[in-house]
Amino acid sequence: MYRVASPSEYLVITGYGISDLKLTKKAWVLPGQSCTVFDVCPVNYTFEVQAMSAEKLPFVLPAVFTIGPRVDDDQSLLRYAKLISPHDKLSHHVKELVQGIIEGETRVLAASMTMEEIFRGTKEFKQEVFEKVQLELNQFGLLIYNANVKQLVDVPGHEYFSYLGQKTQMEAANQARVDVAEAKMKGEIGSKLREGQTMQNAARIDAETKIIATQRQGDGKKEEIRVKTDVKVYENQREAEVAEANSELAKKKAGWTKEAQVAEVESAKAVALREAELQREVERMNALTRTEKLKAEFLSKASVEYETKVQEANWELYKKQKAAEAILYGKEKEAEAQKSMALASFYARQQVADAELYAKQKEAEGLVALAQAQGMYLKTILGALGGNYGALRDYLMINGGMFQEIAKINAEGVRGLQPKISIWTNGSGVGGAVEGGNSSNVAMKEIAGVYQMLPPLFKTVHEQTGMLPPAWMGTLNEPSDSSPK
Repeated sequence: MYRVASPSEYLVITGYGISDLKLTKKAWVLPGQSCTVFDVCPVNYTFEVQAMSAEKLPFVLPAVFTIGPRVDDDQSLLRYAKLISPHDKLSHHVKELVQGIIEGETRVLAASMTMEEIFRGTKEFKQEVFEKVQLELNQFGLLIYNANVKQLVDVPGHEYFSYLGQKTQMEAANQARVDVAEAKMKGEIGSKLREGQTMQNAARIDAETKIIATQRQGDGKKEEIRVKTDVKVYENQREAEVAEANSELAKKKAGWTKEAQVAEVESAKAVALREAELQREVERMNALTRTEKLKAEFLSKASVEYETKVQEANWELYKKQKAAEAILYGKEKEAEAQKSMALASFYARQQVADAELYAKQKEAEGLVALAQAQGMYLKTILGALGGNYGALRDYLMINGGMFQEIAKINAEGVRGLQPKISIWTNGSGVGGAVEGGNSSNVAMKEIAGVYQMLPPLFKTVHEQTGMLPPAWMGTLNEPSDSSPK
């Protein structure tokens, strides 16, 4: 039978005369062969992948992938025909396979990126997912024709993107309020400033001639103080900016929810505080205007004298400040010297402690080496004695002079006691009697020997303990010498 496939289809022929399988558009199907048709049109798969960023923030990533067989590669078509074509492209099996690959690669990639990187680099994130998923689909002969990653969505209970949008709206509204207040302030201050400058210039022209000499003397010193003050203020501003940056980082880590609420309260307080500052500035300018007007009308001469006194007072204050700074500098240097001495003393003690520790370590190493040498010595002797621990013990006791020490200690124990030692015997006639063959005589001689032993035994006991034998056993006579009877 002659079979022809449509433009979007392929024929898969197996059976007689074909070793594996054959892909073609048209062919004769012979008896003993099987022919299957599969479609190569791509199919859209829609998923909502739940992933988690590197900060453990969950989110939903809606995505639509257009996937189909790779028609420009014969090997890919063969893999697709073997693995996927038996199933329908819209079947649950194929959808689960594709979904599992996409979800797995998307979660692994999202876990390695922060939420800010995913949100701002959506295009790069989409490309990364596209490439990693394509690598896995190649083994099934599938190709991603298109991948559309939609807007990231919050997981219920984790409103990260919602709070981020609220924060942006609050910042824009607060900035608009501050800009309006700034413009209003500039208008009011500018008006009052022009009026005050007019009155000040009229009074200043009359007073400048009298105070110019005093001003020139103090300008140089004032400028030097002002420059130092500006440098200190700049350093403080830099430190404040660093502290502010650290504070911002801590706030972001604390959570967007708390930050939104705190930002709302701070914005309200900041607007109120700014309004109060602007009102205070307006009141101050009004007061300054009235003061200058009074100066111009009534106190021109008094103003000149006052300015002169102020310059003199500033000069005295400057001298006192310099003297105080010199004293402070001396105290600081003295403190630095004491600190250096303390550090030197601490270093010397530390060196002594290190030397003692080194000596202890070397002593311990010597003991370990000695123990190892003794162990090798004992092991060698035990091997020479054939593993006999008793012989090893006797050798060590003899080599160490232990028997000599025992004898010496026993001798020291009995020194000065002057013991009396009695030696007696029952005679030597027993042997002769045995040789004669008279057994009854031998027994009687043994009994006679026991009786011969009693007198010297009783005498020895009496001499050593003072005890006498019972009367029925016998009495002892006073000996003329120490020899037993």
